[in-house]
Amino acid sequence: MYGRLRKRCESVIHRLNLPEFDSVEALCRHLSQQRGRPLHLRPLPQHGTPAAVCGAWVATRKADYIFVEQQTTRLHQEHITLHEIGHMLFDHNVSTPIDQGGFAVLLRDLDPERVHRVLARTSYTNRQEREAEMIASVIRSTGGSAGTPPTEDTLGGLETGLGFYRSR
Repeated sequence: MYGRLRKRCESVIHRLNLPEFDSVEALCRHLSQQRGRPLHLRPLPQHGTPAAVCGAWVATRKADYIFVEQQTTRLHQEHITLHEIGHMLFDHNVSTPIDQGGFAVLLRDLDPERVHRVLARTSYTNRQEREAEMIASVIRSTGGSAGTPPTEDTLGGLETGLGFYRSR
């Protein structure tokens, strides 16, 4: 199951022809240019969001917004951002109507009439969440590159077997 999921995620990443990047912000700038629409990173409000939400992707007609929990480590924030980018790249659908679930706090600066979808990161129990989580992990592990070829020793064999190296 996870092997097929990883291959599907790698296929999406490969079609993007991502350059190597040194920060999640640089990746966001690249995606914004490639998609022809702004991608804004914003802090998740400390109060008023639904329980257990640590990230959310909000798509409007003209821009994308990714909201990220600030009360966590930088590495975790980057992973949350990559996860939300995964939803965006897979063009996932809304699972909760925006008038339910307490998302008004995210939308206070956005016209709710213009919001097309809101996806909030809470669990990994459905296909969309597993895809977003896997693509975040693949992007993180490759940094946008094809990776360093594995060595021909035991460690190289493990890297290949576990999928840490992907050939193009």
